[in-house]
Amino acid sequence: MGESPGGTDKKLSANHTTDTHSYHAEHQGLASREVENIFENSDFVLMLNQAQGDRAILAKQLNISPQQMKYVTHTEAGEGLIFYGNVVLPFVDHFPKDTELYRIMTTKPEEVSSL
Repeated sequence: MGESPGGTDKKLSANHTTDTHSYHAEHQGLASREVENIFENSDFVLMLNQAQGDRAILAKQLNISPQQMKYVTHTEAGEGLIFYGNVVLPFVDHFPKDTELYRIMTTKPEEVSSL
């Protein structure tokens, strides 16, 4: 999962999975009841780097501790938090970029031409 050009990437699939990059609260994003419902109905949330305003909203909605917030504050690609039920799991995954699998999975067009 990668960053989209606009800085937002939120996905919801049939198995109730949510992936969050910064979802810009100034567009009534995270503050809306619709997004709140998405989080309430998601079994699995993968949270990556978040904008400052979004971090505060997410911390409150998902009951994220200050220590856990470090994993979604000014972080690099491949770092974040996984929420599954009552479990919050921080992760750091620096996937090797010189592999065929990375080339297939990357969402950064500028990297596709350089591999």
